[in-house]
Amino acid sequence: MTPTLVRHHQPHAGTVPRVDPWARARDWAEIQERMLVPLYEAVYQRLEVGSATRLLGLGCGSGLALLMAASRGAGVTGVDAGAPERLALARERLLPQAWGTRARAGTRLVDGEPADLASGAGDLEPSAYNLVTAFEPIGCVGGDSEGLGELLAGARPLVGRGVPVVIAGWGPPERCATASVLRVATKLADPLRGAGSWRPALRDDLEEVAQRAGLRPDGSGRVACPFGYADVDAAVRGLLSTGLFDAAVAATDQAQVDKELREALHPHQRRDGTVWMPNIFRYLIARTP
Repeated sequence: MTPTLVRHHQPHAGTVPRVDPWARARDWAEIQERMLVPLYEAVYQRLEVGSATRLLGLGCGSGLALLMAASRGAGVTGVDAGAPERLALARERLLPQAWGTRARAGTRLVDGEPADLASGAGDLEPSAYNLVTAFEPIGCVGGDSEGLGELLAGARPLVGRGVPVVIAGWGPPERCATASVLRVATKLADPLRGAGSWRPALRDDLEEVAQRAGLRPDGSGRVACPFGYADVDAAVRGLLSTGLFDAAVAATDQAQVDKELREALHPHQRRDGTVWMPNIFRYLIARTP
């Protein structure tokens, strides 16, 4: 589920549901994005991210992972295409000149692809970065790894040899309580056969992506990333902000999706009204040749 907890998927042309993109981006930044904080922390701790780190974040979304790296002293650059509202929020977090404060040193945010980083930056060296991250987890929607290999390959000219590249994915469905909720999107979106459908994560998903990008696997790990919400309303807003349910809304309507999503969340609601869904995510560290 960049900016999202899954890679962006768009329904057929003419069927995109009417949503407020700014409200969705805020819901993502304020509710959903934080669910992957344990993943970011585990990776940064393992790779000893600090003042010597020059990080390139692919699909940086609203920038929480970059902010956490910057707080460790890293110089950070983020690129994202197709999510201007989230990138605007990343600029508020990392380049807050409008609020009268100084931007974090070494920070750059670009709306586009890795190749666009060279535009207007003639001093950008081939070894400009010594860590690349692509934290959008794959492995819950059919085809959600499409384009990731090309995105990683596009970043290779900006890094030297042996640089770690981190990609992430959902863990086994039996260890991801949210998997049962995500199936609602598949069930309701079935009439739109071109839309992505839920599928369980496979053991070698990340390794296959790394291989397609010409990277060498060099370690992996698993991290508990429970999805916790103050109440069902917050859970619905957070999950809708991922974009996973847009095709379902287009196939039915918003009221139907909200109803079935709430029903799917009911088993995960605790007595105090909070919603809690334990999940396991996996990350792979690969190296550039």
